[in-house]
Amino acid sequence: MAAAVGSLCAAFLWSLDAATRARFAYPGLLFLLPLGGLAIGLLYHRFGQSVEGGNNLIVEQIHVPGGGVPLRMAPLIFLGTVVTHLFGGSAGREGTAVQLGGSLASAFGKAVRLDAPSFRIMLMAGIAAGFGAVFGTPLAGAVFALEVLAVGRVEYAALVPCLVAAVVGDWTCQLWGIEHGVFRIDDHAGAVGTHMVEPLLLAKVAVAGVAFGLAGLVFAEANHMLGGWCKRVIAFAPLRPVAGGLAVIALVYLCGTRDYLGLGVWSADPHGLTIARFFGPEVHPWSWALKMLFTVVTLSAGFKGGEVTPLFFIGAALGNALAGVLGAPVDLLAGLGFVAVFAGAANTPLACTLMGIELFGATHGVYIATACFLAYLCSGHSGIYLSQRIAVPKVSVGTLPPDATLRHARTHRAARLTAPAPVSAPDR
Repeated sequence: MAAAVGSLCAAFLWSLDAATRARFAYPGLLFLLPLGGLAIGLLYHRFGQSVEGGNNLIVEQIHVPGGGVPLRMAPLIFLGTVVTHLFGGSAGREGTAVQLGGSLASAFGKAVRLDAPSFRIMLMAGIAAGFGAVFGTPLAGAVFALEVLAVGRVEYAALVPCLVAAVVGDWTCQLWGIEHGVFRIDDHAGAVGTHMVEPLLLAKVAVAGVAFGLAGLVFAEANHMLGGWCKRVIAFAPLRPVAGGLAVIALVYLCGTRDYLGLGVWSADPHGLTIARFFGPEVHPWSWALKMLFTVVTLSAGFKGGEVTPLFFIGAALGNALAGVLGAPVDLLAGLGFVAVFAGAANTPLACTLMGIELFGATHGVYIATACFLAYLCSGHSGIYLSQRIAVPKVSVGTLPPDATLRHARTHRAARLTAPAPVSAPDR
């Protein structure tokens, strides 16, 4: 299963790169974004209503196994994501990899007639294989699959299967010739031991970690709120990406740049903004907010992809901006933001800490863990995956039932905010 997921992820990453190159070669493709959105909307309206839940559907099936994850999810999300990037939508790739992994894992589980507990582990291993393959971070992929299901709880029952699946998925993807981007933190490069941790710099990292968590919170809530508003205003689902595509085109001309389209991993323009540019000496104060705006508009309108790579961009850009304010090394804060905003938005601090260590080295482990743990704490009971259960609350959650989901927590917060204030009895 993991080898199959790794191969499919390799094909997906190759297709994504080809689509991005075509977008840079033919800038006029941007004007077809509304039509591409309409095609995606009609495709899902006709064939994909059962898989519209995406990553949340996979998480729900792991919590309460039912009919499994339909195999049609794989080709639909593959095609939908490539079309989104071909025409310039600001989206990611993690959602696609996870859904490819979950869909194939479900098909394998059904084929060999696994019982419910084994089927659950197979789905988790599919998530690990997809995540590990698409980012080239197998340790983070394994722990992500164990950690993403519930806030504050790690599913150790699937530890070995998820590790094996993530490693095999990554190896298979690499054997197909796929290479992943390399990011470096030169500050304190080669230092060994926690004695190299500077107290003042650690305090600055802690302040940045709070900001990273709040950024993850704002991203998740903005995505859910705008997505809900689009559903209320535009009843016919295929028309939502049309409106979103027009909005993205308007944002391009309003901001005067195309730097916030697509993944943001590389650019044909040598002066264009990419994730790697935020590790350099130049400070870009508001790039994180603009990328967040482009991504929220794209995803909430119904375009396909994922949130994680845009969160990498947002986090690195926010770290770059905070470095100028806090007087901290730019490359260090950019690298911390790269993983910590994702940690806050996905409620996966352990996986993101391991990802930071895999990408940037163990030299910065204390700083990475501090940023990720504080981001997780400060993002509250919110996140990009509403089917996550709250196993160990970060703060008091009042009347929420045990193992309530983030969706329940949002509904509970909204009810409290809209409830009329109690009227006190008049004095006699």
